[in-house]
Amino acid sequence: MRDHLVERLPRVEPARIDAMLAQRRFVDHRGPLAPDAPYVPDTYLWFHRDLPEEVTVPFEIGIVHRDEDLLVVDKPHFLATIPRGRHVRETALVRLRHDLGLPELSPAHRLDRGTAGLVMFVIHRERRGAYQTMFRDHRVHKVYEAVAPYDPALELPRTVRSRIVKERGQLQAREVEGPPNAESHVELVERSGGLARYRLTPRTGRTHQLRLHMAALGVPIVDDDLYPAVTERPLDDFTRPLQLLAAELAFTDPLTGEPRRLRTGLRLTGGQAGQPSVDR
Repeated sequence: MRDHLVERLPRVEPARIDAMLAQRRFVDHRGPLAPDAPYVPDTYLWFHRDLPEEVTVPFEIGIVHRDEDLLVVDKPHFLATIPRGRHVRETALVRLRHDLGLPELSPAHRLDRGTAGLVMFVIHRERRGAYQTMFRDHRVHKVYEAVAPYDPALELPRTVRSRIVKERGQLQAREVEGPPNAESHVELVERSGGLARYRLTPRTGRTHQLRLHMAALGVPIVDDDLYPAVTERPLDDFTRPLQLLAAELAFTDPLTGEPRRLRTGLRLTGGQAGQPSVDR
């Protein structure tokens, strides 16, 4: 089996595979695999890959609500919701599982790494389906706040509808011809000089929907490094946070039938370089 792993994992040095076998890090349905285990066709093997070196995200996660079933937190900017790519330990899910001692914790939905604000997690594995389905079926009323340029010619409030596609391997989503699958309601809350604060109410949940719709209106969200153009940024650059905040979640609890409304404890700062991403 060792020789098969060397062939199957060409980007892993053979010496590293030997070390992982010695550490019993490859397992099958019976348990850890011995270094001299014979090759068996049609066998499923599992292993945890080596974790990358990660830059610490220097912002805390705020607890907004916790009960027997749910944990709702204020995720800071620059912290991914779940492990993906170069972000594993420095994610909201891994931090919360470790810090709160909740090994079965799972997200009911996700926020972009760049977006701050409310994220709901389910504490017990057997109950997560009910809450995840609630988000899938658009039975959660979500409200966001954003800071973006002020355009006096832009007529607001308005509802933006378009068809959005996000292709695997591409950083940006894009709008294409076809029946709309994304809908966002945009309202002006206040303005100050050349910037304004907007209230955004998505009726659907396409990837990057609000960021793309605001850019399409000609008022891209302040410090958006994807829309309208991709801007490269080092992972340890925590200045100029995206000025987008998940501010409110309202829903009927699928288990208790109780109406719930949760609000963020964070406030956008306006995107000044060198300033904290949000204020409490």
